[in-house]
Amino acid sequence: MKKLLTALFAIILLGSFCAAQASQVQMLAAFSQKPESQNVLWVGTFQMVWNEFSDNIVKGPIKFKNYKSKLANLLNKQEFTKDMISQDSYYVAWGKTDLALKKQIEDAIMQKFNEKSELLDKINWTSKNRAYLLYAMLIKNFDFSPKFDVLAKEKFGKDEEPVSYFGIDKKSSERLYKNVRVLFYNNPWDYAVALNSDKDEVILYRTNSRKNFSDLYSVLNKKSQKFKGNKEFVAGDQLKVPYMSIKQNASYDVLCGKLIENTDRLYIDKALQTVQFSMNNAGVKLKSEAVMSIMTMSMPIMTAENGRNFFFNNTFVLFMKEKDKQTPYFALRVKSMSDYKYKGEIK
Repeated sequence: MKKLLTALFAIILLGSFCAAQASQVQMLAAFSQKPESQNVLWVGTFQMVWNEFSDNIVKGPIKFKNYKSKLANLLNKQEFTKDMISQDSYYVAWGKTDLALKKQIEDAIMQKFNEKSELLDKINWTSKNRAYLLYAMLIKNFDFSPKFDVLAKEKFGKDEEPVSYFGIDKKSSERLYKNVRVLFYNNPWDYAVALNSDKDEVILYRTNSRKNFSDLYSVLNKKSQKFKGNKEFVAGDQLKVPYMSIKQNASYDVLCGKLIENTDRLYIDKALQTVQFSMNNAGVKLKSEAVMSIMTMSMPIMTAENGRNFFFNNTFVLFMKEKDKQTPYFALRVKSMSDYKYKGEIK
């Protein structure tokens, strides 16, 4: 059987918080949001702050006066919630926008994660119109044990520049097989695997589909349930995954500056999110923040039989979830690796 090329995932730097998007990577606020770019990224932190605003302040779905927002409608579905991830992996807070809340958040994330915020200093903490602030941080760091082998560099998809890969080849030790669970293998262009750690797993799905992440994940699960072949990674099978490194910011300006129904003249002033993601042969590091600054308007405004090759060196989708949960907390689609150059050392 011919060697197949499978997918790898990539993401480009997405511009500054308030500037127009200049990169090819689109950061999504909602899991089922329709992608407009080839390279797409989602993480659950912004949904978490939206949920806090909806549940604790608005006390219901967030709707804008004289403006229908498709994105707000998707976020109101709350497709991702805090109970879909372990408590030791996230921190959320909300309250009146003042410096006491800022210090509370800074102290809490330092104590819990030994991390500092990149977003809190972007908030106007002293405006006379300040009302509420909602904040979330998600941290996931886990190892592959044992580490995967470092493989030879090669091109990804139609990219010109070779990238680094890790995985399992025919020379690799069989002890690495336990790191991989086959979800399905239908043909050399349609397959998926899960890379295992103690509590989390990285799901890699080889596909050219441009559906939203919710639909892709649903299709993946249906194919996995339907697959009756061998779900063990066995001798003759091979795995190839690109090293990846991403740091990206987003500002969801489409949600800002609009009067919110059933509130006392509240509107979203800033809706910001960050993500840092790195994956190598040893494991994964993920950090994401999200913040929403809520203001009060001063006046009304308008509104195979021979061995299967699981090679992720072409378009693919990646999900990350906890093993005992049903919904991912991170997802991305990779069409090109040219913007996902791994920043770490290849050991």
